[in-house]
Amino acid sequence: MELINWEERLLPYRQAVDELVVKITNMKREYEALKLVAPIEEIHGRVKTISSILDKAGRRNIPTEMIFKKLEDIAGIRIICRFVEDIERVVNIIRQRSDLDLEVLEEEDYITNTKESGYRSYHMTVKYKMITIDGPKDVLCEIQIRTMAMNFWASIEHSLRYKYSGNLPDELKSRLRNCADAAFQLDKEMATIRDDIIEAKMISETKNNLVDGIVKNLHNLYYVAKVEKVSSLNKKFIEIYQGGSLEELRDFSSKLQTMAKLYKVEYV
Repeated sequence: MELINWEERLLPYRQAVDELVVKITNMKREYEALKLVAPIEEIHGRVKTISSILDKAGRRNIPTEMIFKKLEDIAGIRIICRFVEDIERVVNIIRQRSDLDLEVLEEEDYITNTKESGYRSYHMTVKYKMITIDGPKDVLCEIQIRTMAMNFWASIEHSLRYKYSGNLPDELKSRLRNCADAAFQLDKEMATIRDDIIEAKMISETKNNLVDGIVKNLHNLYYVAKVEKVSSLNKKFIEIYQGGSLEELRDFSSKLQTMAKLYKVEYV
């Protein structure tokens, strides 16, 4: 049997994961820059460990020499969404990239078709087109898309399966299934207050941006205006931040920016 150079064989998978995480993260940032609600909350990437690869190959009776042709999830990307309906949006975003740098080979909807264990997630097997020092290379990658609640349950279930070597006691299986149903019920309840959650997040982001701008302008004004005046402005800022409304904070930010222009200091 041929000895596998694991470091060399896994290198393209690591590169593919790194590139995909960056690209998906940039999609999320683009939504945020355009003041749109991003369907993506978190992005994680991983390459299976050698032991995990060998374990899965053994379970599927895949010969060692066929591992890199048959296993589609050596490289994995996990996209976490806030709401179930965001999953379809992310799926469509990935499908639209088929003409660019990846090709969707297979889709498995474990949300509509829940596994017996209670597992819910949307899986997409893609062929990612990347450039290596040896030329173009296609790398298989599995993209999992799920909500935060689904991901919490899946992480716990995975740990328990590892503990029991995949042979979970029947009672534990039943309790896990109940937990999965409860987690999905939580997702459905969260969907009913989706607008309130999104509005709260946008208010928080707006406040953070206003505060960042105010602090930068105060620092810039400190070097060109009287210290006493800037100290007074800073005191006013703290008062508004602690007890004022968002509109008062926005109004103060606007006035401060006008003052910065008068003093000809750069707004960063």
